[in-house]
Amino acid sequence: MFIQTKAGETATELEFYPGTAVYEAGPLVVSKEEAAERSPLAAQLYKVKGIVSITLLEDAVRIIRKDDVDWDTLRTEIFAAIMTHFESGEPAYHEEEKGGEFDEEIIAQVKDLLETRIVPAVTQSGGDVAFHSYDKGILYLKMQGSAFTMLNGMTNMLRHYIPEITAIRDHRESLPRPGLQSAEGIAIRELLQDRINPSIAAHGGYISLMDVQDSKAFVKLEGGCQGCGMADVTLKQGVAKEIMELVPAITEVLDVTDHAGGTNPYYQPS
Repeated sequence: MFIQTKAGETATELEFYPGTAVYEAGPLVVSKEEAAERSPLAAQLYKVKGIVSITLLEDAVRIIRKDDVDWDTLRTEIFAAIMTHFESGEPAYHEEEKGGEFDEEIIAQVKDLLETRIVPAVTQSGGDVAFHSYDKGILYLKMQGSAFTMLNGMTNMLRHYIPEITAIRDHRESLPRPGLQSAEGIAIRELLQDRINPSIAAHGGYISLMDVQDSKAFVKLEGGCQGCGMADVTLKQGVAKEIMELVPAITEVLDVTDHAGGTNPYYQPS
């Protein structure tokens, strides 16, 4: 097997082309935890010390390394891992089996409740809501406008009739978020985990990084921070400042929390 490489957008990113199909439905970011269960190829690659992110492409594997190692050190081990995988005959990623008849019944019930009870109420107040997907108790909905402010009511109704639903989330939370595995995303998540969240835990708050796109970081305030009148101040004077000092490439920190008031405060430097 002759493996070619192509430089990525940054010095820590490199694409490896094995000369055969990798994952036709790509791009797909595979975390280290998910790799152990679902991706034999990513599992092999994560054994190489210094790799922090793996993305399966249609005909390549995109790898992001740590800043303190170089490609000359990693390249030989990565080549060996890729060759070992393709010689095994296993797929790069094991697709999850689709839900059976039981899940189909739940989805049918959800769609019926949306059509007959929920959508009419939401559209009257200027919003919209539609079914997106259902996975292991989590229902993902496409929501617009007033639908976000009515989420509690929708949740209560849907869980009353369909107790198998354990949570309802915005559909964007089900979409691939490759920014989380970028060097910037990893640095911000470590900052939140090690410094910011411990300091706000006493107030019952928690901040999650939802995604990184271009120069923007998207965060979600949870627990005691959600709906807090000081949330915007906390973000502007504390979290956003620390994030942008740590990662200069980030110029905007956006709050995508539903604060129950129908608005999403955000910080954007002037």
